[in-house]
Amino acid sequence: MGDTELTGGDDESTPGREWERASDSVFVKRWARSPRCVGRARHELRLAVNAWGMTGLADTAVLVLSELFTNAVRHARGPEDRLVETRYERLTDGALRIEVHDANSVRPEAREPSVDAESGRGLALVDVLTAGHLGVSERLGVGKLVWAVCADDTADEVPR
Repeated sequence: MGDTELTGGDDESTPGREWERASDSVFVKRWARSPRCVGRARHELRLAVNAWGMTGLADTAVLVLSELFTNAVRHARGPEDRLVETRYERLTDGALRIEVHDANSVRPEAREPSVDAESGRGLALVDVLTAGHLGVSERLGVGKLVWAVCADDTADEVPR
């Protein structure tokens, strides 16, 4: 999965960038590595999920994306001009694969936060919400991609 050149523009993400519809079942977008883009990415994911008729997964998918994107913004240190890329794919079995790409190769690690800690539970939450269907992969170029698969609770098997 390499970098994809995107064209057009909107003020919801990076100037000169807009959604790339790679197919009827894949959407890709690049964002500035900024906290304000997390909410915008959640909104765009909800639009995609609703367009695909996957409204039953919307709340879970939005929460999973929020955790993964926030981790990229907070922890993936790199040159400030680097972008975060989101990729959403509707899988043939009705599940949804969410990917967040960033320019830092350091892999996220789940940690055991103290009882009164205000953060540090995101990956554990994603693990529960996706029934353990999450991971980190290499990508073409610099950095990594963190992925998770959200599925309907009634599905027997979730592809990775």
